[in-house]
Amino acid sequence: MEQTVANAAPVVGELVDRCAGYGNFIAKSFCQGGHVMILIALIGVCTAFLIVNRIMALQKLTVDKINITENLFTMILRGDIRQAIAFCDSRPVPLTNTLKAGLVQVMNRRPDEEIQVAMDASVLRETPRLEGWVSFLAVFGNIGVLVGLLGTIIGLIVAFGGVAKADAATKAAMLSQGISEALNCTAFGLLVAIVAVVAYGFFQIRIGRAINDMQESSMTLMNLVVANRDKIKD
Repeated sequence: MEQTVANAAPVVGELVDRCAGYGNFIAKSFCQGGHVMILIALIGVCTAFLIVNRIMALQKLTVDKINITENLFTMILRGDIRQAIAFCDSRPVPLTNTLKAGLVQVMNRRPDEEIQVAMDASVLRETPRLEGWVSFLAVFGNIGVLVGLLGTIIGLIVAFGGVAKADAATKAAMLSQGISEALNCTAFGLLVAIVAVVAYGFFQIRIGRAINDMQESSMTLMNLVVANRDKIKD
């Protein structure tokens, strides 16, 4: 056992040194990117904030549709609309709020058209809660690419402008520094843009599923109410 630990120690030490080297490389590359890196960092921070915000919000606003509808539709089949409304009030999320809007109209003995209109209006109200500021992730993705390109152009201008005025001894150093600044801005800008666009696509799928759940459940509720109006209690 002691021999195994002794043999593993150099390997672990090498991995730690290599990880530290990567960290130093990223920090060094960021510093070499010039002032444009500050803008890219701000866009990255805003992107990270939106991603965390939407993940937390969607965890609170989405529920298991099958579990909700099974319990709720069982109450409707018994004709106990008041209990169904109370069940929706106990879990105030977009799905249950949409179904509650229709159940309130059912309890008030409103026509089928008004029940469906109430649920459709609720879907429209709840959709912005699900979407939040997700659309800005696409904006940040585009801006990240453009700002990275701006840093690239500035780096090249500085590089070739400095080379024109420098002596032969410093031309190579100034040219390599400018090109390094340009490429670092491109890399970090693309990195921020890729994260933002991938997150935007992921959230669009999640939000689309939640909206489809609301619409599908509202139609199922409507059919269930129409078929069981005689069982509804006052």
